[in-house]
Amino acid sequence: MCTALTFYANHHYFGRNLDLDRRYDESVVITPRNYIFRYKSGEIHRRHFAIIGMATIIDDYPLYYDATNEHGLSIAALNFVGNAYYSSSKSNAINLAPYEIIVYLLANCKTVDEAEKELRNINITNICFKEGINNSELHWIISDKNRSITVESLKSGLTIYSNEIGVLTNNPPFEFHLMNLNNYLNITNEDYTPRFSDKIEMLKYSKGMGGIGLPGDNSSMSRFVRCAFTKLNSVVPNSEMDCVAQIFHILTSVSQVEGSVISNHKYERTQYMSCCDMDSCAYYYKTYNNSQINVVYLFNENIDCDKLISYKMMDIQNINYIN
Repeated sequence: MCTALTFYANHHYFGRNLDLDRRYDESVVITPRNYIFRYKSGEIHRRHFAIIGMATIIDDYPLYYDATNEHGLSIAALNFVGNAYYSSSKSNAINLAPYEIIVYLLANCKTVDEAEKELRNINITNICFKEGINNSELHWIISDKNRSITVESLKSGLTIYSNEIGVLTNNPPFEFHLMNLNNYLNITNEDYTPRFSDKIEMLKYSKGMGGIGLPGDNSSMSRFVRCAFTKLNSVVPNSEMDCVAQIFHILTSVSQVEGSVISNHKYERTQYMSCCDMDSCAYYYKTYNNSQINVVYLFNENIDCDKLISYKMMDIQNINYIN
């Protein structure tokens, strides 16, 4: 289970929580412009936009969870189990495996508009990365500095939704999440006048009572509502560091504490939180075990080389001892 969001201030930001019951040796990975992508369709891509994000590298290939390219286009893949549908290859389409969606679009597109145009010709196939590694069932949020879309590959076909809220979680499909928000139209961040009845006097005994009814459980449906409310009502700071901190606070509001969700005798937790500045391509992250914010800059590397550049996740708690 995961949550992703966009946040627009003086700069533009894209962040996510990765909620899983185990690690997959993730690293911050930079794919330079001359790294050769070899797609399952047989297409070879030799020159493209540089990419930074969190990925697992297998056989010298970056399997990205979320990433941003040098123009600020950003994509996150989130679990969509039971609803994602992948088909066989088609002769009249660009055939991509689900794990190729992020790299293909970020390698080729500068904006959401360009990505959306590419998606009209894409067929997401059921071809696996390699034997023993099955395809994850996914949907995607794609954002730039102006807008976001949600992409879902359903049995009815590839569906693209305008995502004006700039939030995505997991099941149910995105269309349901939008409709479900209407169940919380009375939630407010302000104090409010009691409306229960004019026949009795009721006491407002605490601040924050306008938010009573906001869901607090870890289901994807509830996290969507809670993240949307927290983000849309969030104060927008001026400085980059304050914005990054604010995004991590929003993501913390929907993070999973180990022990709160158990599935198949395993505990899910928020393995990492990320926040990428779309303007500077600075990739910030922190992990479940290390709450210090770490950052890797795309443009501090040689992005014209042909080899992947990776930084192992800093996963040991770093404490600032004052005395």
